[in-house]
Amino acid sequence: MGTYVADEARYDSLEYRSCGRSGLRLPRLSLGLWQNFGGDRDLEGQRRILRRAFDLGVFHFDLANNYGPPPGSAEENLGRILARDFGPYRDELVITTKAGWVMGPGPHQQGGSRKYLLSSLDRSLERMGLDHVDVFYSHRPDPDTPLEETMTALHHAVVSGRAVYAGISSYGPSLTRRAAAIMRDLGTPLVVHQPSYSMLNRWVEDGLLDAAADEGMGVVAFSPLAQGLLTSRYLDGSVPADSRAGVGRPSWRGNMLTDEVLGRARALDRIAAERGQTLAQMAISWVLRDQGPRTVTTALIGASSVEQLEQNLGAADSAGFSDEELREIDRWAVDSDVNIWWGATASKD
Repeated sequence: MGTYVADEARYDSLEYRSCGRSGLRLPRLSLGLWQNFGGDRDLEGQRRILRRAFDLGVFHFDLANNYGPPPGSAEENLGRILARDFGPYRDELVITTKAGWVMGPGPHQQGGSRKYLLSSLDRSLERMGLDHVDVFYSHRPDPDTPLEETMTALHHAVVSGRAVYAGISSYGPSLTRRAAAIMRDLGTPLVVHQPSYSMLNRWVEDGLLDAAADEGMGVVAFSPLAQGLLTSRYLDGSVPADSRAGVGRPSWRGNMLTDEVLGRARALDRIAAERGQTLAQMAISWVLRDQGPRTVTTALIGASSVEQLEQNLGAADSAGFSDEELREIDRWAVDSDVNIWWGATASKD
């Protein structure tokens, strides 16, 4: 691949939304590097996806320390691509990472301790070849570490210059409010919450979207396709060998693909076809629908190819939803036990 020069029209197509009450603005759709940017994937293919995303106005790349496989390899690969292609554009990019889930052996390679979070951030910066990230998240609540310690670590990451903003991920409503109050007192407000959210995983509507809005935080929705259930991959009842279910990714639970879930997905697919969308496109559009002050700031989409990236970005071009469409979607868009995160956290508080 030759020298990369970004498309001059890259900011002409996507909508950009303010992240809560901060000055940070994010594209309506952002690129998550969770599943397709590890050491098991072709680096040149990753370069093509990232280049095309940026050319289409997607400047937000989201990672975590444990993304791979193996853990850390997604950050390493992004670092290689940043050095080769994106050096002149670093100030335009929003690069985010997280720590909280298991990264390695021993008691200080997981959780929310100050030691783990700050040492992990240093290793993340080394892997990416950066001196700072734009948002550093606590990836999950840790019932074994005082919340004050976790938030103080995020505050230190910002005041030390290793992060521009601080955020949290997968925290419930009351814990979000407590965390936001601690950070306000420290002088480093939380600017963003990253929860899972999809038509089959609607827990955020039970208080979290309100909490984020009240606290002035943007919302970055991850897994809007419900681990692939809201795509065409499983609609015929089969499990493709290269799918998350077929490969046995850690994020996939074997009991998620039930006849009941398939029935809901097929009904939603019919609604999407009537709207002129794929099921995946409608699922993304729905997460981003107007909910007033509770509206999601951006949705993280994954991509294993340029073609899949472009298809998912097509969700941004869709028309809004009519009241009749939303009522019909609500018949089928119900929680279906696809939120994999609560089993490793203390509660939904």
